[in-house]
Amino acid sequence: MSLRQFEYLITVVDEGSFTRAAESLHVTQPALSHQIQALERVVGARLLDRLPRAVRLTPAGRAWLPHARAALAEAERALTAARRTAGVECGELRVATLYSLTLGVLPPVLRCWRAEHPDVRIRLFEHRHADELREAMADGQADLALGPEPANWTGFRQRLGVEEFVVVLPPDTHHREPIDLRELADVGWVHYAPGNGLADLVDAACAERGFQPAAAVRTEQTAAAPVLAASGLGPALVPRNIVPETFDGAVLRTDPPVRRTLVAYAHKTPDPLASAFVALLAEAGWDA
Repeated sequence: MSLRQFEYLITVVDEGSFTRAAESLHVTQPALSHQIQALERVVGARLLDRLPRAVRLTPAGRAWLPHARAALAEAERALTAARRTAGVECGELRVATLYSLTLGVLPPVLRCWRAEHPDVRIRLFEHRHADELREAMADGQADLALGPEPANWTGFRQRLGVEEFVVVLPPDTHHREPIDLRELADVGWVHYAPGNGLADLVDAACAERGFQPAAAVRTEQTAAAPVLAASGLGPALVPRNIVPETFDGAVLRTDPPVRRTLVAYAHKTPDPLASAFVALLAEAGWDA
């Protein structure tokens, strides 16, 4: 049993087929199949059901997968730590987060990080929902996560700041700031598609104010919401930090405010490199 075999089977699962996995790994499909069959012989059970147009994990495969992901991630971290100590390279920092935070919170932090640590690569893993992010971190995907506070997390956790949400409307809006979301209860909204964590946040904020927002249009892309709202398709509730300074639309604070606390979290106390990244996040100055 080898880490390469772990990587091969994980890639097949993530890509959904042997063909795409072989292309991603730059190996032939027969070689890939041979390695996975060898792994299954060592495990003593089939890990994949090979369907005509797809692959599916068996019960044994579903039990095996999270441990394999964690083992592969831990091996990569061990290699990076050894190389840092030996001075071979400064290594790679793996950061898991949400798509909306990649748009808003992270760009200025990454710009500062790049200036201070030009030899350290950053690998981002982006997720649509905070629950997916937590699950990925539980599986050992990254060194560090940035997101809403995870439920029942027993490892390292540090509060970073508060993210504020604003309402976006067309530039000729007649609403005054700050705006009460109840003023928008009877109109169609620019909403987020199911599975996007911001859909849950918008629904919860409106429910606290006694109504359910009707969706005039739903978007998968967080960055599209303010653009669609400014064009007149309906109000959108968006993270304030994703709206450009020169944005052509009305951006209104809410009363009462809509906010969420963000934290950095990991399985264990971060090493010095990850700790430096957490410190930079904490100094970002985006507290409400």
